[in-house]
Amino acid sequence: MRWLQRHIRPEQIREFSLLLLIVAAVLIFGSMIDGYYTSRTFNRIASSVAIITVVAVGQTLVVLTRNIDLAVGSIVGCTAYFTGAQLAAHHGLPPVVAVLIAMALGCAMGAINGALVAYGRVPSIIVTLGSLAIYRGILIDYSGARTVTTDSLPKWLIDLPRLNFITIGDLDIRAMFALAVGIVVLFQIGTSFLNVARRFYAMGSNPDAAELIGMPTRQIVFSAFVLSGTLSGLAGFMFLARFGNITVEAARGMELQVVAAVVVGGVNIFGGSGTVFGAMLGAIMIAILEQSLFRLQISEFWRDAILGLLILMAVASDAVILNRLRAIWSRTELKLVTRPGTGAAP
Repeated sequence: MRWLQRHIRPEQIREFSLLLLIVAAVLIFGSMIDGYYTSRTFNRIASSVAIITVVAVGQTLVVLTRNIDLAVGSIVGCTAYFTGAQLAAHHGLPPVVAVLIAMALGCAMGAINGALVAYGRVPSIIVTLGSLAIYRGILIDYSGARTVTTDSLPKWLIDLPRLNFITIGDLDIRAMFALAVGIVVLFQIGTSFLNVARRFYAMGSNPDAAELIGMPTRQIVFSAFVLSGTLSGLAGFMFLARFGNITVEAARGMELQVVAAVVVGGVNIFGGSGTVFGAMLGAIMIAILEQSLFRLQISEFWRDAILGLLILMAVASDAVILNRLRAIWSRTELKLVTRPGTGAAP
């Protein structure tokens, strides 16, 4: 038991249990849905996972600082529509430029939210709830009730969702899914080993202490929202590539899926703990439920209700189970501390 407590953290137990739940969900839905274990099912789930995961990475950084970003759905919708409108009007626009446009717009939106939260001292839930509606209203006004259609977009964008990164047996790993995994790996390494990135955890664990020791707490919160907006902009480009036909309703309600993915993935809603990898596992769980319930012809209302239930269960488990595990781990670590004058651990 002591070896286990030395080498494994409570959050890792949460991630392992979530991995088991994902396997169980796949087995259960596979027994209920004909033709479930096919490459087509995998690609559908992977396409959904890719978009949710990219947004969830940014949301994780925000939640680690004891904040929340409810505007991510509107940012994804705005960037998807605006980028699609530009590509429809300028077919010669290079792919890299299109991606940068989406990310820059998302970055600007995230910066507005971050400035209000970090420097205006307005609670994040108020700021992002307001900007969720404002950004959507701007999109409605900008669109003029027009739809960006697939036939108006360049061919390279339409073909992008089917672009393979690698083929393993009968499974085709799409480029967008590989991109999402790459982003998770990058941010997981960064938040695990870089001192700058570790400040997100310090800020969320104890904001007052972080400020007392001289950490730039306002800049940390601001950068979290900027990164969240930037990644939401990238997800907006991916959303455009996946669906093609973009209306003012694009990505409405995505914030619920993203928050569910982050919380179910083990990121503490009260800040200070959790991993980007766990958020990706949460996104996989959400995507499996979404696609499988859709194939079982479960209404959208009940799908949203299940997501809400998952959020409540995840928060409850954080408050009860994980807190209990952390207390046990803390007591064990205190026992291993060398007593003054003894030269050895008790």
